[in-house]
Amino acid sequence: MTTLFILEQVDNKKFPFRLTIRQGEKLLLALRAQDKWPGQKGNVFCLREDGWEDGAWEPPDAEIERVPVVSLKRYGRRLAIVLDRPKNKRCDFLFLTKKYKNRDGEYEQIFWRTQKALKQNWPKVKLSTYRSGELSVIIDSSERYPWRFPDCAVAREQLPVGDYALRGEHALSAVVERKTFENLLAEFSRMPSFHQQLGELTAYRHSALVVEAKYLDFLNPDKLKYYPPAFTVKALAELHAFHPGLSIMFAGNRKLANEWTLRFFAAVSAHELDTPHDKVAEALVRYGRPPAADGGIYFEIRRRILDEFPSRFTVTIVRDAFPNAPEHTIRRVLNELRKDGAIAAQGRGKGSYWEKQG
Repeated sequence: MTTLFILEQVDNKKFPFRLTIRQGEKLLLALRAQDKWPGQKGNVFCLREDGWEDGAWEPPDAEIERVPVVSLKRYGRRLAIVLDRPKNKRCDFLFLTKKYKNRDGEYEQIFWRTQKALKQNWPKVKLSTYRSGELSVIIDSSERYPWRFPDCAVAREQLPVGDYALRGEHALSAVVERKTFENLLAEFSRMPSFHQQLGELTAYRHSALVVEAKYLDFLNPDKLKYYPPAFTVKALAELHAFHPGLSIMFAGNRKLANEWTLRFFAAVSAHELDTPHDKVAEALVRYGRPPAADGGIYFEIRRRILDEFPSRFTVTIVRDAFPNAPEHTIRRVLNELRKDGAIAAQGRGKGSYWEKQG
């Protein structure tokens, strides 16, 4: 189901724009904004738009734009959004809750920011994940010479998969499979079972394969005894292709692999313990599992025209097939297909149409 970013103009001098994100009949987010887009201002101050549950919204004066949403994710206190268009497509909403200085209670601040503003303000920005406190790390009982995790609560237990894990509140939060250079080369001789092992690893939300070697080592004929470099790089590429959700880290050596895993666990723990703002959490729950990325509406229109449309079709047919696609996106697809020689314009005026070539 398509998720839409909708911007409307309303009759309000201080907050003349209403911004909503919808997924079918579900309303994910509703805000009042002081401007149409942050632009040169860097950020736009927003307020919650309340009353929609009771149908108390005032009707809009006009709809300004309606754009499909490619991605909606949380990074710390930020709700990051990517829109399906070539320009002005990345933005986020920062939700803050602050205490009053002179009286009890809290108040809310919401800032709408763009990618450009985030880049300009980079010296003031802290990492989204920062955690102080003890991590609970599990080392698989079969590890003979395990890594060290100073200042952590370390336990030796039998893990269902992987060599190291971060213990969460109710389950394992992250799992890491450790491989030396020789270990990984040995796995290449039993790739079907290795894929199954990695498939089980990626069942966890945060998972990684950490290699105590450089990627360049797998191209060095002097270090490869049984395989030519052409085979090893193909094998590594297959791991990435078959397990896109798995982080594969070539750390270089044992010490750096250990350090990377410790920092990875710390970041995962900070992200999970960081309670999101209630409106961010609500929007994410309503959004659900994001669809698999397929290149966006541009590529979907292009694919449908080439594979499913009749040999002759009109612009109206394209618009009806993609009611939520911006007009400039439809025109861009048609013009580029014409330049590629895939379609040609026939006729003029109301009787004009497009015809597939070849």
